[in-house]
Amino acid sequence: MPDTAFRNAPAQTIKDVLDYVPGVFAQPKWGDDTRLSIRGSGLSRNFHLRGTQLYLDGIPINTADGYGDFQEIDPTAYRYVEVYKGANALRYGANSLGGAVNFVTPTGRDASAFDSRLDGGAFGYLRGQASTGGVSGPLDYFVTGSASRTDGYRDHSWGTAERGSANVGYQVSPDFETRFYLNANSVRQRIPGEVTKTSALNSPQTAAANNVLNDWQRNIDTVRVANKSTLRLDNTDIEFGVFAVDRHLMHPIFQWLDYRYHDYGGFVRAVDDREIGGHRNRFTVGLNIQNGTTDANQYVNIGANKGAQTLAAVQRPENYTLYAENAWYVTPAVSLIAGAQYLHAVREQQVDFTTNPATKSGTSTFDLFSPKIGLLWDVDPGWQVFANVSRSGEAPSFGEGNGTAVPFYNIKAQTATTYEIGTRGRRPDVTWDLALYHADIKNELQCFFSTFGTCNVTNADKTMHQGVEAGLGISLFKGLAVNSDTPDRVWLNLAYTYSDFRYSNDATWGNNRLPGAPPHFLRAELLYKHPAGFAVGPNVEWVPESYFVDSANTLKTEPYLLWGLKATYDDGKHFSAYLEGRNLANKAYIATTSIIDRATATSTLFNPGNGRGVYAGIRYKL
Repeated sequence: MPDTAFRNAPAQTIKDVLDYVPGVFAQPKWGDDTRLSIRGSGLSRNFHLRGTQLYLDGIPINTADGYGDFQEIDPTAYRYVEVYKGANALRYGANSLGGAVNFVTPTGRDASAFDSRLDGGAFGYLRGQASTGGVSGPLDYFVTGSASRTDGYRDHSWGTAERGSANVGYQVSPDFETRFYLNANSVRQRIPGEVTKTSALNSPQTAAANNVLNDWQRNIDTVRVANKSTLRLDNTDIEFGVFAVDRHLMHPIFQWLDYRYHDYGGFVRAVDDREIGGHRNRFTVGLNIQNGTTDANQYVNIGANKGAQTLAAVQRPENYTLYAENAWYVTPAVSLIAGAQYLHAVREQQVDFTTNPATKSGTSTFDLFSPKIGLLWDVDPGWQVFANVSRSGEAPSFGEGNGTAVPFYNIKAQTATTYEIGTRGRRPDVTWDLALYHADIKNELQCFFSTFGTCNVTNADKTMHQGVEAGLGISLFKGLAVNSDTPDRVWLNLAYTYSDFRYSNDATWGNNRLPGAPPHFLRAELLYKHPAGFAVGPNVEWVPESYFVDSANTLKTEPYLLWGLKATYDDGKHFSAYLEGRNLANKAYIATTSIIDRATATSTLFNPGNGRGVYAGIRYKL
């Protein structure tokens, strides 16, 4: 999706970027932290992200053992964002249930010489951003930086962030280019924590008492460097590169977590597109390596100060991924696709000191083979029909099972077989995106051991995820006041996700629903758009049915309907602005939850959504 989909809005979190992508459930918890799930991926992960691979310019953001943080995502920095659900992420070698999201920054060849933005609004929110780019012969450059602060809607939820990205490219020849990337982030965020359902709905601004007492925080400093080069031959494009990340997590929570991640890796990918026997054939092959070393130290948390040390460990994740995909065109419009991924993963932990005997040294290895077959029919240049059957596999991270009765090295990889069919297209007055999928999952990483009101994750037996993803944009009326080649119009934009996630004849849970996601989720907006550049209209977010927060299916959320109003202006050249009101009825609602195996009425699992807020922003570029 282009940046126009989220530039004229208060782009505070990943939700603001992905809100109108069907099949994606992205709900903020506090600050930048968001619960992201695509087709039910990672719902059991109550902290960080799992089950979806994040990329920045095609280079991994997730740590080498698989978890991700949204604090490293700057929604104002990107030219466009790509979402590849499920098996479609094979083009990057990703093979998780959720797929991949790639955030693409501009280069000096498509950036403005100067671009600036200022946003502000409710709950002390303020963000400034500026960028510049240019070209000098074979050299081009792009630099962007932003700073933000917020008091937060809830108590103990204030935060600050400074983020910067840069890339420099050099065209050695018309067929060879190399590009260097630098990304740095510094985020300081208080954590208000999950509360009971009663507190979330009746006192939504109240933070969890222990979070305030011990000043829970998530603070992250990262520096990422990378190089990516592209070589173009007659029929083959070859892309290769290396990357390294230094990430420091300073995280006073139930204990004071001081983790230092040193991740590194490389990749090579070749795409050969030529005619074979009178038929077009596109062959892709690639190799990804992502390894790392984590110095994991934990201490007693005493009001955000380090007390006695409780853990000193070194974690060494390794990942070697070989993948290939071939698309053979039966006709110029119909291609048969076959592909596969092989993943060899290692999770090694050396515990030098611990006060918890359940935290142990050990090593686990995983060898996962994941094939894919499919069909793609380009009905015309603006209309596709597709179908595929694919396998996915996810090796667990160190966060699964560590410190519980089940050691991390006894946890199995999650695998799934997914069947998918759908269509997408674009016409001048209508766009659509429709997909139906069914996934049979073995050893899904699920919550079974409860501690501190959240959960530690081990394997379920068999589960099932299925659903419908429907996106629609349609011009309901045209030429109301301007009847020309570019008339005014009333445009409806909506994204609907139906999710049916269940256990499959489980010995404990039977066919209970899996907790953590609503069966129905709808985002819609109705905008009057004038060719002079302004637009205005209402929007809604609707969860018409509550959902369970525990595997025992004993405790639910509550349905909700939010409505807002947005007005934007864009002169198409230099200036744009917006004014937006959110949750204008000031509805108390539960935005998202953590999950647990068995809940009670006093379980602290619920994250209240923000109350009424008004935001405004301006952007100027040359």
